[in-house]
Amino acid sequence: MSLSANGVEVWRGRGRTLGPVDLVLQPGEVLAVVGPNGAGKSTLLSALAGELRLGAGDVLLEGLPLDRWQPRERARRLAVLPQESSLGFSFTALEVALLGRSPHARRRESGADLEAAYVALEATDTRHLASRPYPTLSGGEKQRVQLARVLAQLSAPLEQGHRYLLLDEPTASLDLAHQHLILEAAGRFAREGGAVLAVLHDLNLAARHAHRLALLAGGRVVEQGTPEQVLRPDLIAETFGLDVVIAEWPGVPGPWVLPARRTDLSS
Repeated sequence: MSLSANGVEVWRGRGRTLGPVDLVLQPGEVLAVVGPNGAGKSTLLSALAGELRLGAGDVLLEGLPLDRWQPRERARRLAVLPQESSLGFSFTALEVALLGRSPHARRRESGADLEAAYVALEATDTRHLASRPYPTLSGGEKQRVQLARVLAQLSAPLEQGHRYLLLDEPTASLDLAHQHLILEAAGRFAREGGAVLAVLHDLNLAARHAHRLALLAGGRVVEQGTPEQVLRPDLIAETFGLDVVIAEWPGVPGPWVLPARRTDLSS
């Protein structure tokens, strides 16, 4: 059981923007997709979510092509948090979280739906915002409420199969404490049998919270493996154009990436 990209390519016009890519997301893991700007990270996530037309290859959800799934059944297994989520209605934060229950709901939300929404708000430190109108929230608060929505979407246990959560730069608008809180929530989701793919820019956050990294450059996966296997000075220098030092601290999981020399910002 997995979510897999098999020889996936995405073309825009006559240019190939992604691929070919082979990648497997397994239940029980957090996989961080990292790489420089324009590497194809968000394009890969969109391809895995079934949001793009593929130029070649296929994406399989538990062995079945994405377009072979009934929309409701697929939504019970696969949820996506985009970089930005617009909402034109003055829903409360609780109502936004309840939107994630749409694949499960009958005509009206049940007590189980409300419980799932509140649990998701608690996991993202937004339960105290439940009655607040969504448009009045800060950017970081909105991002966390949207994460609560997708967590609520995948909260129901499945009799068969697993749950897959795709996060596109989930920490971009968050302060330091909430960056770690959100990725810790992703880790709990994985420990409970789910699978998480997160596009991240911060290599140290990726090393701290992910089981595996996939490093993209030029639309291709140039390396994948544990943080220790991927975060090598030579590979980072080649991919990002920056000399770095890899450090370790006792009791702190994962390697830490530090610039080898300071940059003179005044020049």
